[in-house]
Amino acid sequence: LLPSWLGFTATTRQNDLDTSVTISFQPGAGGNQALQGGGNTENRQAFLTFGDKSWGSVKIGKDLGIFGSTAILNDMTLLGVGATGGTVHNGGAAGTTTTLGGIGTGYLYADWKGQIAYTTPNMNGLSATLGITQPWNGSGSTGTTDNFAYEAQVSYSWTGDFAGKVWGGAFSQDVTGIGAANTESDATAFEVGVSTSIYNINLVAYGYSGEGVGTTGMLVQGFDTTGDARDSDGGYVQATYVIPMGTKLGVSYGVSKLDDNTADRGANLVKENNRVTVGAYHPLTKHLNLVAEYSHVESESHLSTQSDSEQDIMSIGAILFF
Repeated sequence: LLPSWLGFTATTRQNDLDTSVTISFQPGAGGNQALQGGGNTENRQAFLTFGDKSWGSVKIGKDLGIFGSTAILNDMTLLGVGATGGTVHNGGAAGTTTTLGGIGTGYLYADWKGQIAYTTPNMNGLSATLGITQPWNGSGSTGTTDNFAYEAQVSYSWTGDFAGKVWGGAFSQDVTGIGAANTESDATAFEVGVSTSIYNINLVAYGYSGEGVGTTGMLVQGFDTTGDARDSDGGYVQATYVIPMGTKLGVSYGVSKLDDNTADRGANLVKENNRVTVGAYHPLTKHLNLVAEYSHVESESHLSTQSDSEQDIMSIGAILFF
């Protein structure tokens, strides 16, 4: 799920402010077509921050979105593969810079967005991030990006033998010029999640619900051709256990659903994507992990005459941080 990644960060403190700048690029490590040259290259980060621990920090530039960010960062397939795309999710990511992991089978993609965001200081475990982000087009129908999106997330973390974190988030964007009637509508979503650890066991539960936000990617298939919003929801549960030799074993189940509207009758529109992943992640060193995963992914259409799609995905590899 994580692409190859090389990032540069510079930090300093000036005039009682902590300042930093980050730029990164992600060269593709594979491809599925001849003469492709090893896949695509992306530039996911280009942002600056300034602030102080007494009042918080401000971020300006392109970085991971706010809504859905904690869900993807807690996904065990972040260090593996998870779903790969193809015919599942009405689109595909196989052979490009990255796979899908649990995107579209448990959560919406937080994506990499231009933003201005404020994060509060840590107040005894409580913190919040509020921001305006680059607006998305209403993919799957017409629509314009006249308005900013608004995103927020609040979390509370605690430590001890039974450590954990709970969080909640929200997303909102006005989308204009949708469908044949050129209507205006709102895309909104809410999320909640919890991650807890005791001894060598970690448990994660997450859920989201929205109108007009679509599935897999934000605003993908969020509206029908008349401009009416489609409802969507989903979530995932995950359990991992670190055995005495250091290997982390995990199992995860995720599902994402998209409702149809009256205007969608007879359309081959995705109804539900679900995924089961089992994985083993073994640290050879502090920085190097060997990974083995198996995922079974199913995709169901609202069109009764359209057969369901299934994928079985087995992967082995390694991931190195330095």
